[in-house]
Amino acid sequence: MKYRVAFLSVVPSPYQRDIFAALARREDVDLRVDYLENAAPDSPWPKKDLPHYSRVLRGFWFPLGSARCHVNLPLPDYRDRDLVVLNTMMSVTAQGLMRGALRHKPWVFWGERLAPRPPSRKDALHNLLTAPLHDAAAIVGIGSLADRQYSARFPQPLHFCIPYHCELGQFASEPRPARDPGETVFLFCGQMIARKGLDHLLEAFTALAARHPAVRLLLVGREAELPQLLPTLPAAVRARIEYAGFQPPEELPRHFARADVFILPSRYDGWGVVVNQAIGAGLPVICSDAVGAGHDLVEEEANGLLFPAGNVAALTAAMERFAAKPALAQRWGAVSRAKAAAWSPDSGAEKWVSVFHEVLGR
Repeated sequence: MKYRVAFLSVVPSPYQRDIFAALARREDVDLRVDYLENAAPDSPWPKKDLPHYSRVLRGFWFPLGSARCHVNLPLPDYRDRDLVVLNTMMSVTAQGLMRGALRHKPWVFWGERLAPRPPSRKDALHNLLTAPLHDAAAIVGIGSLADRQYSARFPQPLHFCIPYHCELGQFASEPRPARDPGETVFLFCGQMIARKGLDHLLEAFTALAARHPAVRLLLVGREAELPQLLPTLPAAVRARIEYAGFQPPEELPRHFARADVFILPSRYDGWGVVVNQAIGAGLPVICSDAVGAGHDLVEEEANGLLFPAGNVAALTAAMERFAAKPALAQRWGAVSRAKAAAWSPDSGAEKWVSVFHEVLGR
């Protein structure tokens, strides 16, 4: 017996492709994956051919505040599916499915936690768009923070927790280049923007560099706001910072292998797949408590440290632990590498099959 399942997502993201491939390999799953668009307008990801079980729906999008609202007509026909998993709700397409076409078929919402927002006049629209989640057969939170949030706001459906699971073999097998053993290299990978906390990281690194001459900072990702931030730093600090630019996914393991400690100081991150990649590379992790992945992948004082988002002094103190005792990175990195074994795509696929089994009552 096979579970005939469809996933509806926004774009072919590297964060999801691995787990979809793992599901497609299973003999007990008949998988179909639909995307609202081929790529976001500003997507840095290289385009890849879609596998046989995936397709991009015809449609268009229009701006809705800072978001893109997708319209894909006709709506996809899921009559041959036992279950539909929606990874989007802020679109005409998803709303049409949740409120109409899927009323007589079990469907599941799979999402990162909702971003914190101050009360505003937009609350009515937000409540309107999220209202169908009360009628879902289940909600699958991407991480424990998301699971707790959705369980509290939408208690009626079944609740599960399935974060992103990625292929980490390349990160684990990438050889580390030879370099000065007394040097400590901190790595940040992501967009160089305020939401990712880059300004806080540069401030913390500036304070750290004044006390530890052997620290370095490696930055990987789209430059975004970096050209405005770097000139404000002292020249001596800038000399210890390397910006490697945006790197395609297949090049990331090489850059992770150059580092001793990974840092993600975001003001908000629904999940943060770079944390998966960091533990796969055998790196200890420092991240803010606003990073979803930190609450599932980082064990305090074992393979990393969490600090309060926005607290530059706490971030500096966390970095100081590794600068003062470089051997700590190797010990905690070994724990990260061991943890990574539980986060394979096949492991994530097994969790999804358990959801299919429970929701469909088989």
